[in-house]
Amino acid sequence: FFFLQVLNEKKLQEVDSLWKEFETPEKANKIVKLKHFEKFQDTTEALAASTALVEGKLSKNLKKILKKIVAKDAHEQLAVADAKLGGVIKEKLNLSCIHSPMVTELMRGIRSQVEGLITGLPSREMAAMCLGLAHSLSRYKLKFSPDKVDTMIIQAISLLDDLDKELNNYIMRCREWYGWHFPELGKIITDNLMYCKCVRKVGDRSNFASSDVSDILPEEIEEDVKAAAEISMGTEVSEEDINNIIHLCDQVIEISEYRTQLYDYLKNRMMAIAPNLTVMVGELVGARLIAHAGSLLNLAKHPASTVQLLGAEKALFRALKTKRDTPKFGLIYHASLVGQSNTKNKGKISRMLAAKTALTIRYDALGENTSAEMGAENRLKVETRLRLLEERGIRRISGTGKALAKTDKYQNKSEVKVYDPSGDSTLPVVSKKRKIQEVDEQDTEVAVKAKKFKAEMKEGTAVEDGEPVKKKKKKKDKEKQAEEEEVLSEELPTSPVVEPCCLATHVALLLPYALFMATFVCLQNTEKKKKKKKKMKSEGED
Repeated sequence: FFFLQVLNEKKLQEVDSLWKEFETPEKANKIVKLKHFEKFQDTTEALAASTALVEGKLSKNLKKILKKIVAKDAHEQLAVADAKLGGVIKEKLNLSCIHSPMVTELMRGIRSQVEGLITGLPSREMAAMCLGLAHSLSRYKLKFSPDKVDTMIIQAISLLDDLDKELNNYIMRCREWYGWHFPELGKIITDNLMYCKCVRKVGDRSNFASSDVSDILPEEIEEDVKAAAEISMGTEVSEEDINNIIHLCDQVIEISEYRTQLYDYLKNRMMAIAPNLTVMVGELVGARLIAHAGSLLNLAKHPASTVQLLGAEKALFRALKTKRDTPKFGLIYHASLVGQSNTKNKGKISRMLAAKTALTIRYDALGENTSAEMGAENRLKVETRLRLLEERGIRRISGTGKALAKTDKYQNKSEVKVYDPSGDSTLPVVSKKRKIQEVDEQDTEVAVKAKKFKAEMKEGTAVEDGEPVKKKKKKKDKEKQAEEEEVLSEELPTSPVVEPCCLATHVALLLPYALFMATFVCLQNTEKKKKKKKKMKSEGED
């Protein structure tokens, strides 16, 4: 630690030109002067003091030195570059502190001429001291940074994905290469690792008859392979080709073993860093979510809706651009709970799983407890919800996911329906027709009323709606009267006499006659009504 005293405060007021006063060590000594210097015992003490200053805390050594200065110069102000540190000093030591743009420029000038202000320290020692302290401080930050703990998970899952891609390419090449020599082997042995081990041990297909591969293949498959080797349709290859194929098989087996080891490492790291997340979605999906977000802390800042769609950003923005349905899941689709549900319920389960996963991520990132109880409890709730949707039962989600919902007793109300035979008829529906006698009676009544009304009109005593009707001034045309008399005197046509020989013939003959009569009566009634209206209008005008 070293403390400097300002000699000329007037020059500090000119902030824009303050840098000119620190161009040379001589000018800098005219502005500030070394007042106190305290040496650290070792690098560890220097690192502790630097870490405390970076975090805005007051170290023990700095507190002792400040108490000495306070005892001597309590009336002077202390310029600090960090406002937070100044507040701590003022609170604990009751020492007046100042922080302003002028102080910032002053600190910049002091750093540029620190070798000239502190005498007795060679430049080499100063550079070595600064470099050592910088390295120690960087290692301390890297070691204790919460964002850097999950870096191993991000690297491991990335390497695992790369190994899967390379392994698939190698296996495909190995099957295609050896398939020219023994094509039937690829159909009999479906497991890739077992295929490569078998090829590496036997080599040429002619060696299958004398080779024992019972430690690699089951007995049934071994018999099929030996039988197929005798009647194989493959081409003959040289020994050099077989050696290259065996070398490729060695590479595939080594990469597969390393992948298994890497997967176990990733599983252990995930259970140590994010146990609840691992229980909810599995170690692979959880690691991919962390890698996609950048760190566990960044993933904890995302809401549940973002966690649900992580990995499907391209599809989301394409759907928003084309105004179509947005995706329902991203990386979370590969979780076991989403895979268990049917196609109809995948969206609902992924939404609920994302909500519970967001809670477990925050618990893992910001909580102090390292148990996986919360993840197991939330997984049980999601499984209960999935069982509800699949079985459509009467269970409800509760604190434990086991309680039953109270429902009323079910009563079956059955309705007995009677068969309606009217739907079997293919004939068109015809309205009910009136009998000829009813039509005759109505016509005679209308004719009598009309004659009576005419007689009253001649006498002048006709009454309609409670008011007397005046006598007509104009007489009707003789032609109209003759037409009315003809219509009234018309007689209905007589029905033809039919002597049917059977019931079907009788119905067939009467049906057209009945239709004809119905249309005739309807036309007659409409004509009578029209004439009656005309008559009433003419009488009203008279």
